[in-house]
Amino acid sequence: MDPTLNYQFWRVVVRSLAQVAWDLKIFNVERVPATGPVILACNHVSFADPPLVGVGIPRPTHFLARDTLFRNPLFGAWLRSLNSIPVDRDGGGAAGLRSVLSLLDRQEMVVLFPEGTRSADGRPQPARPGVGLIALKSGAPVVPVRMFGLFEAWGRHRKLPGLGRVIVKYGHPLRFSGGELPIAGLGATPPKVRNQWVADQIMSAIRGLEPMEEIDRFPSIE
Repeated sequence: MDPTLNYQFWRVVVRSLAQVAWDLKIFNVERVPATGPVILACNHVSFADPPLVGVGIPRPTHFLARDTLFRNPLFGAWLRSLNSIPVDRDGGGAAGLRSVLSLLDRQEMVVLFPEGTRSADGRPQPARPGVGLIALKSGAPVVPVRMFGLFEAWGRHRKLPGLGRVIVKYGHPLRFSGGELPIAGLGATPPKVRNQWVADQIMSAIRGLEPMEEIDRFPSIE
């Protein structure tokens, strides 16, 4: 099967399953650029985050996945057919960075999780500097994304998924390239400080997306 058709087939399958199990609702997908490099930066609460970030977006999305998931040849081949990229446990090594920057250079869209690991209590955690480094090096717009309800349905405290309502909310794109940095002189600060500052701005935008009870007042694309 053509890789693009295979991806779109499984995108529809996953979205349909999520709608049945979790009454999936998706908001403001029109804020995601239709072309060019894009970073989708999402809070991390579940194993199901990576596919659910992209199921509402028509264009293909690329994901990072632990290299241990690719040890089974058949499962690994299936993950690769869904645009998953094997990286080390932390996903912050040189190989992972090169893979992400290469995809963005090819005008692709990549899902990143600024927190680096799943939240233990469902609340957004502090960001690691890696997402800031990638945003600055690539110049790609960063779209904040927030999951609501997925921690309760299938957080790290649950071995098997449960029922519930899951909402995916997209924010307005953020840009951190060149002279667009919002604080004068930020470019002169040490790289680690600069990267962490950008990562913190991205995480703040994720936290700032409307909570679930407010989203109920807005129309979704469903």
